[in-house]
Formats: sequence, structure tokens, C-alpha cells
Amino acid sequence: MKFSLQKLKSMGSEAFYFEDHVDISEIVEMNNDIRKIDPVLVKGHATMQGNQITVNFFVEGTMVLPCARTLVDVPYPFHVDAIEVFSASPYYKEEDDSEIHPVDREMLDLTPYIKENVLLEVPFRVFSDDKEVQANALTEGEGWELSSDKKTEKKIDPRLQKLQSLLDNNDENENR
Repeated sequence: MKFSLQKLKSMGSEAFYFEDHVDISEIVEMNNDIRKIDPVLVKGHATMQGNQITVNFFVEGTMVLPCARTLVDVPYPFHVDAIEVFSASPYYKEEDDSEIHPVDREMLDLTPYIKENVLLEVPFRVFSDDKEVQANALTEGEGWELSSDKKTEKKIDPRLQKLQSLLDNNDENENR
């Protein structure tokens, strides 16, 4: 999503409004959990004051992430509100911690900032709500077992059962 600086300058102090679907599917190739992402809807406006351009926009779309329990695809709808500030000054050099981004040549490219804001919106984990998937999910395997927060009866390891009977006998003797 690119805008000409000339177009922004011609608007004067008025806001330049935009709305478009942007394909950011290359973020799937990056090292993250996103398996698929459809083109996202980007709406917003840009205002220019001197050499400083402020872009307010929101991004709306759906990304597909793996379920934390079953690894099946889970569609995750998201909505991101963002504000980015750019400088069109030829003398401006971006610093490491700066929140103001330089504009290359005569075009303001918003796509990298759309990708960045979407990547920041990826949740730590998601779970599938599909009852069929949950019913068919593995709950145990070789050397592992799914546990939950529900309190269950403590199973005594058969190797330690004799020790448990000694403790039970000891408790009975103390109560007499």
C-alpha cells in the first residue's frame, strides 16, 4: 500500500482517506505460527503537517494458527488499530529507538508497518472450539498424559503401594 508524497501534499491540511485490501501473505514465510492469512482490510487516513506525516489506520482480517492442544488449523479473527508517524524531510535519519520513520524517495510504503502490526497481534496460543476436534484429540501417548486442573483421585504408583499401607497403619496407631 503506497501513497505518493505529492498526493499527500496536495491535500494540504485535510486528511487523505484510504481503504483497500492488502495481501501480506509473505508473513507466513517468516518464523511465526501463522499458517495462512487472507488479504487484510486496511482503512485509515493520513495527514501531513510540514514534513511530518501521521497515518491512523486499522487492519482487519483472519489468520490461521495451530491449536495449542491438537495442532489443527484455527481461524483467528483480528483487528489492529495503529498510528505511524513518518518524516518526509531529506535530512531526517532514523535512530534505533525512534518512533518516526523516514520516507524513501517520493513514495510512502505502508505495507511493512501493516505486517509489523499484524505480527504483534499474533496471540501466544489459541484453542479450537470445534467439539469434534476436541473429542478426537489425543489425551495420552507413549510416556505422556494430558492433565487438567480438575482435582482427581490420586492414583498411587503400584511400586509405592506398600509404603502407603505403612503410612495408613501409622496414622491408625496415632489415632488410638
